[in-house]
Amino acid sequence: MRRENQSHVSEFLLLGLPIWPEQQGVFFVLFLGMYLTTVLGNLLIILLIRLDPRLHTPMYFFLSHLALTDISFSSVTVPKMLMNMQTLDQSIPYAECVTQMYFFLFFSGLDDFLLTSMAYDRYVAICHPLHYTTIMREGLCSLLVSVSWIFSLANALCHTLLLAQLSFCADYTIPHFFCDLGALLKLSCSDTSLNELVIFTVGLAVITLPLMCILVSYGHIGATILKVPSTKGICKALSTCGSHLSVVSLYYGTIIGLYFVPSSSTSSDKDIVASVMYTVVTPLLNPFIYSLRNRDMKRALEKLFKKPSVLC
Repeated sequence: MRRENQSHVSEFLLLGLPIWPEQQGVFFVLFLGMYLTTVLGNLLIILLIRLDPRLHTPMYFFLSHLALTDISFSSVTVPKMLMNMQTLDQSIPYAECVTQMYFFLFFSGLDDFLLTSMAYDRYVAICHPLHYTTIMREGLCSLLVSVSWIFSLANALCHTLLLAQLSFCADYTIPHFFCDLGALLKLSCSDTSLNELVIFTVGLAVITLPLMCILVSYGHIGATILKVPSTKGICKALSTCGSHLSVVSLYYGTIIGLYFVPSSSTSSDKDIVASVMYTVVTPLLNPFIYSLRNRDMKRALEKLFKKPSVLC
């Protein structure tokens, strides 16, 4: 019976962004430019870290993985959105929709865990500077990244397998620009109580716990700075943590506004705008935040662009 119920749905309809048809062209160019900038900016960060030996440190090791995740995270939703805006074909096959949802959950969870690993790295660098190289050795960094991948894979797989058990036999219209898990559950005519329970419990582990770890890390960092209140110490802490703290504030700020602030059933447009913020805007701004506020990245960038002129 379950297979017969699921055979009723072969595709969904993505309504996309809440914009007028005559505005499609302008928004297509805008989001295409933002997406290309995201990809090129994050690729540039990965290239700089690979080429400059001074950037072969734990902090930039995590940053390179975060940049790769941002590229993938944005690529899960934006290309399909752009294609729908250009062709005006809003349909997406069932299998492709579930696949998009899986990778969206995977890369969003990976973002959470990588930001947490970077917060721990900053905590060790400021609170235990003399033991930094001993604690943040290559094996620990690789382990933190591997655990981040495993937890993210398990989280996405859990939600996807539970979704595959549901039946969709009513409305197939998704009021979003990608296959969001919450929107799909609203379209199901099956009992989704187990799915919602897993979203609540796993959400605590994937979103709330990493955020708590980040806050605890920065709490210790703040306490360490206050013990020796000096202008030099504060400037060093800001240069060390400023970029990461900016990214964390931007990323979690939009997520909290989307998932934790109560909203009415008619606020789907607000949810779409918030989703655009953390799926398109945040990956776009990350390269600028790390390059403009980081002295080492500036030096690596200058070295990269000056190198051809020296060879000539």
